[in-house]
Amino acid sequence: MKFQKNVAQSPSSNEVGVYGETVIEPGFYILKFNNETNDNQTFKREVSSNFIQFHFCIKGSAIFSFNEGNYVLPLKEDNSLLLYNPQRDLPLNLSLQKNSWVLSILLPINKFHSLFSTEASYITFLSEENKDRKYYKDAQITPSMAIVLNQLMNYSLHPIIKPLYFKGKVYELLSLYFNRPADADIEQCPFLADEDNVSKIKKAKQIIVSRMAEPPTLQELADEINLPINRLKEGFKQIYGDSVFSFLFDYKMEVARQLLATGIHNVNEVGLKVGYSASSHFISAFKKKFGTTPKKFLMSLNA
Repeated sequence: MKFQKNVAQSPSSNEVGVYGETVIEPGFYILKFNNETNDNQTFKREVSSNFIQFHFCIKGSAIFSFNEGNYVLPLKEDNSLLLYNPQRDLPLNLSLQKNSWVLSILLPINKFHSLFSTEASYITFLSEENKDRKYYKDAQITPSMAIVLNQLMNYSLHPIIKPLYFKGKVYELLSLYFNRPADADIEQCPFLADEDNVSKIKKAKQIIVSRMAEPPTLQELADEINLPINRLKEGFKQIYGDSVFSFLFDYKMEVARQLLATGIHNVNEVGLKVGYSASSHFISAFKKKFGTTPKKFLMSLNA
């Protein structure tokens, strides 16, 4: 990992503004803009069309200018911007207001996609009808994100440790950015463009959850949601990060754990409720998931 620092001297102040660039991995960058002067400062950087851009305003404000100044996007304190346009390059032309801090993340779309799926190398990024769609989003910085952003801006580390620290914090920041409350209807990689297919995949999840004791086969499920079985398997993995039946297994075991914890049902009853006609199979599955048997789990609750 390398770190580059460019110091921009304000024409009317002895204070300085600092631009820093850190390479997390090849093609994956953190940009830090720190203007502690009493004047606005402008920063420019080339960014190609295959990059996603995340911008976070930690303090003050900034303005992003595109298309030779014909299009501008303001960025206020405690807010963020996500930008992606596969049709054209989006070079940075940032006007940083006085006493302002902005932190940006740039990463290639294939790298971003790989964060959401281990099969990213053979998942179609965008459907044919949506492959040229651009994406723009502004959002507030959450308190948990603000902590990480300030840790990235203000740190005291040995140079040997800094690369590892930065890498961990950037992944933490992206995780927090895409995390949503449980009731939010965002259960997908943000760049799954085919909304109809996404809706079908979500329906598939609802079907297997509602019929967990007697779930349909993969082919029956694919037929019911009117989606080819390979698209079902691929899409489910992309949205939920697991195969259909691995997801269902984890769901059933969590339901079983909660039912046992109520103390209302015995082991056999709980096994039947989640689809195991033989208690031995349920006990084996529960132990595989939680490392203990249902009986020992119940005993631990009463200890």
